[in-house]
Amino acid sequence: MKKIKLCGLTRPCDIEAANLCRPDYIGFVFAESRRRVSVSTARALRAQLAPGILPVGVFVRERPEVIAGLLEEGVIELAQLHGGESEDDILQLRALTDKPIIRAVRVSCAEDIQKVSKTAADFLLLDSGGGSGKVFPWELIGHPEKPFFLAGGLSEENLSAALRTGAYALDLSSGIETEGKKDAEKMRRIVTRVREEIS
Repeated sequence: MKKIKLCGLTRPCDIEAANLCRPDYIGFVFAESRRRVSVSTARALRAQLAPGILPVGVFVRERPEVIAGLLEEGVIELAQLHGGESEDDILQLRALTDKPIIRAVRVSCAEDIQKVSKTAADFLLLDSGGGSGKVFPWELIGHPEKPFFLAGGLSEENLSAALRTGAYALDLSSGIETEGKKDAEKMRRIVTRVREEIS
């Protein structure tokens, strides 16, 4: 069953909307971004999250000890490394936790995916890079050895095509926003569409 992640949640009302539409994952951004949340905010939002929805922490070049601490505390259940971290960085984190790790890959050619095919991370996240909200050419994906999250410019308009890429999960952020804020109705429509198209 195709999964869906709603990323960049920052407010209690975002969590309320997620609890109603029931995505598989939500994302807290700890890296520099307009969607960034503090650890204390993430902790408070996590406490309001319905059981069964897994929180993902998005990091850029954060110390492994910090990430592992948030995983072991249960503030997040998965770590998404989005700063071009090396395989050594992945292995350092893996030595500190057995929680799932997502390695983000900026895709500009098919080789970008092939180079990380043997990663110790559990998942890849394929993106155009940098939270640009732009779509990369999906024909570059091929058949990665690792299950992957598809991100970058996903919206209601290209959802059906995104579902055909073979992605394990679709990851949306700007596509569920209106004027820079999460839109509960868009969240509901997107999750409903994904559930309907894979049923």
